[in-house]
Amino acid sequence: MMVESNVTLEGETLLEVLNSTSKFQVTSESLENHEVIIETSELVAECLLTADDTNCSCSSGFVWSNAVCDQYQCCREEHCTGNVSYTTPLCIPKVDVRISGSVHIEGTWTSSHTITLENEFEALNAMRYVNVTSYRSSLDLINNIADFEVAVNAEMNSSKLQEILTALQSNLSAQIFVDTKGLVTIEGPEDKVCYKSTPEITCTFDEDLEPAAWTLTKENMHNELNNGIVVQLSHSCTNTPTESCSRITLKEVTSLWAGTYECAFSTGSIRHTASIELQVSQLPDEIPVVHNPLTIDCSSADLAPVSIEATVPNTTEDYTVWWSNVGVKQSDVTPTTEGTNLVYSVAAEINCKDPKVNISITFKNTKEQEKTVFVNIPVVKAGDIACPEELFEGQVWPKTPDGETAVNQSCPPGRVGNKSRTCKGNQWKPVFPACIDEALNKLSDTADNFLKGLGASQEVALHIFEGVKNSSLSFTSESSDNTADISSIINVFTKMEKASEQTELNEDTLPDVIGTTSNIVNISWTGVENEHVHHMAGNLLVSLEGLVKNIKVNTSKGENKDIISENLHFKVCTVHPCNTTVFGTEVKVNTTTSITYMGVKNLMPKLNNNFKIKSTPHSALLSATVKFSDTPLQSKILFRKESNSKNHFCVYWDVSEMRWSDDGCVVSSIHDNGTICSCSHLTAFSVLMAEGAIGDPVLDIISNVGLGVSICSLLIFLIIEYLVWQAVVKTNLSHYRHTAIVNIAVFLLLGNISFLAASEPETISDTVCFVLTICRHLSYLAMFCWMLCMSTMLVHQLIFVFSPLRKRVFMYLSSILGYVCPILIVGSSYIYYKYTKTDYYSKDTCWLVFDSILVGSMHAFLLPVGTITLANLFSMVVVIVTLLKTSVPDSSKADDKETAKGILKVVLFLTPVFGITWIIGFVQLILGNDHPYFKLTAYIFTILNSFQGLFLLITGAIAESKVREELIKLIRGQSRGTDNSTKKLTSTMYTGDK
Repeated sequence: MMVESNVTLEGETLLEVLNSTSKFQVTSESLENHEVIIETSELVAECLLTADDTNCSCSSGFVWSNAVCDQYQCCREEHCTGNVSYTTPLCIPKVDVRISGSVHIEGTWTSSHTITLENEFEALNAMRYVNVTSYRSSLDLINNIADFEVAVNAEMNSSKLQEILTALQSNLSAQIFVDTKGLVTIEGPEDKVCYKSTPEITCTFDEDLEPAAWTLTKENMHNELNNGIVVQLSHSCTNTPTESCSRITLKEVTSLWAGTYECAFSTGSIRHTASIELQVSQLPDEIPVVHNPLTIDCSSADLAPVSIEATVPNTTEDYTVWWSNVGVKQSDVTPTTEGTNLVYSVAAEINCKDPKVNISITFKNTKEQEKTVFVNIPVVKAGDIACPEELFEGQVWPKTPDGETAVNQSCPPGRVGNKSRTCKGNQWKPVFPACIDEALNKLSDTADNFLKGLGASQEVALHIFEGVKNSSLSFTSESSDNTADISSIINVFTKMEKASEQTELNEDTLPDVIGTTSNIVNISWTGVENEHVHHMAGNLLVSLEGLVKNIKVNTSKGENKDIISENLHFKVCTVHPCNTTVFGTEVKVNTTTSITYMGVKNLMPKLNNNFKIKSTPHSALLSATVKFSDTPLQSKILFRKESNSKNHFCVYWDVSEMRWSDDGCVVSSIHDNGTICSCSHLTAFSVLMAEGAIGDPVLDIISNVGLGVSICSLLIFLIIEYLVWQAVVKTNLSHYRHTAIVNIAVFLLLGNISFLAASEPETISDTVCFVLTICRHLSYLAMFCWMLCMSTMLVHQLIFVFSPLRKRVFMYLSSILGYVCPILIVGSSYIYYKYTKTDYYSKDTCWLVFDSILVGSMHAFLLPVGTITLANLFSMVVVIVTLLKTSVPDSSKADDKETAKGILKVVLFLTPVFGITWIIGFVQLILGNDHPYFKLTAYIFTILNSFQGLFLLITGAIAESKVREELIKLIRGQSRGTDNSTKKLTSTMYTGDK
């Protein structure tokens, strides 16, 4: 607020007046009166105007605004003599803004460079000082670097700062990068958060810039943050008024996530940053426990001593720790320090009469949160079947009961983990190795953090894959230690495959992935049972296929990618059709998008060969991956002859079942060169409303059975309508209804026949495929248009009871809507896609094409159907509301029950007639093929809509009293057509029918 006076007015006097006034009236420029309430008052600036002279000054704690600085060059002066009194705002509160940067310059930094630096930053409003803080050489020893800091008491916009930096880069012939602090607002938890809580940190900035980048700094390590299973980034905060906003949500934080969080909005050579410290109340993420002895022998004693040690990382958290026996707290445990760990030791005595060992150690933090680890020690009792104590490979395996596993925590130097051995009956099974290389263990931890979103960057991914490749180079001989390391590498691949769904990996990672895989499959995986080998091989194949699918390969130039190693051949094909050879296997897949092939040698023997017929697998395994396809894949593969076996089977690896399956794959032909396999999946009915083919054999069966039943039902329905037509269309309303429902049945019948005829697209010609697409498109659109005619007629009759619809008007309008509109939509959409030289239909599905949202010919079906379905749903609601209004407010419970029955009948009768079930198809489309509930919605949609003809027969004929009565009379030979009785539902729904 600005106050003007013709006499000298002291600011303090004005404040006293304002402080004594809680509210007053003001008049705006438009002469409107407003009441102003004063909550707080503070003197910002004072101006003294004498004749043409002006002298203004800011109060303590305020500086000149940027507008005053830019227009009147009053930037740091205490008094401003420019005519600034009408500038708004005149003064602004002081803020502490720091600009820290570095100048990369050739040659030596001199005092003249410092003067140039200072002179340029003088243009900033409220600039306090410029300090050159240090000099150093760059890592390449080519440039010298001068670090500097600028302190400013006013905010500035990025464009102003960038102008200064651009001028400096030109004047100094240097590169300059700066960070600002004080311009970005950051908000987050001020107090220590609980273990496994989900805190949020939000950064806001007043300019519209690119999304912020986040880092976490702890123990002098800077880690980039990206989306993962813990980190969730959002760059659109709906509850903030600022131009730029970024929010990080951390799911179930542990001590790993304590540290300093920094957000940075970047533009040009400027990073606007803010940071905040996040404190996490800690509990051990893992509590490794060792016990001595490894097993307890109670065969000849009543009590057995045991020592237990729990080791956790040292921390600033003040843990309270105690141990319990059989659920009863025994005593607190005081730790000892060993290096960077805390060791909690317990000396316990086991009662051999207890059914099992029940010892636990509990940790409690300062937030009263607890974490308990239970100690499982095998116990041998008198009469138990057990494996005897044995010295094996320098390690003692104690007497262990049948079915239990003894775990030995000792590993060779340079390796971490354990070895375990299971007793079966009274015989020891082989030692299971889980001691892995320390370097691999660190890489596994890094991959685990990457999956969580910590350090999830391309550089870290390259480091991980390079590290596992270097480790795999040492696998020159077969040993159980190698198998443990290979298992760890596969575990790293699995984590990185899951992480690649969130963080994009580029093709630079491919050579290391391919090299590592080639190395680890080149040797036998010994020292473990076959079951574990099968499990490792299955996980390797799944993770490889996921990585190959998610790693972004640059195919912008249309060039094929081809990387080959001893045991793995990787190829990306961008030409169509793509006929290629991978490890001697010729393959052709009919897809219109790029396809990735992966051939792997020496992995087949390691996979579980539990095919229904005993057989020997081919030496090479072939994988084909398409990132997106709107068609079911049809593939033909020639496997070169490797044996003289007369029986050949074409199979694929079922990921969910971890076994070979021949579903959808058949032997096309066998000749001297080898075996040709043809793999395909029939088109499911739900393809009508999906982005691509589902490829589910069960859906195929449901679709075919449902369509067959519907076709038979519709034929029966049309015959019944023909027989009873004269008897049931006595009134205009009944004529309208039966005309609409007959048209619905006819077009549904034509659509279902066309769909069934196109269920195997590979067996029909392109011309027939095109005709069937047109028939389906036209038939289903016409069906929905007649559904709209019926619902519109019903709503009109309910609302305009005393203005019945004339027959001629109904027939004229419904003919246009039911016949002309579908023809226009289908014809115009075909002409449009032919004119734009894009595909109107897919030859692989004989149906319309879906490319993306609002792109593709399928929208010539989706948009009209969606609009009509919503209109029909509205009509159903109108009918239900009308039924509710007809019930008397003080009606009895019996009347309420009848009303509820009426509503239920409305829903059951109108849902198939109005096509309401097709809404599920839109839900399926929104979910997308990768959603966990996609398959469920596909099943529901297929069942409801493939049997739609049956539902129409039930609701339109069998459940319709007039039709049913006339049909019975025909059967009995007594048709008179004089019975006008109707059910309450019919009379309510079709007013004027009686």
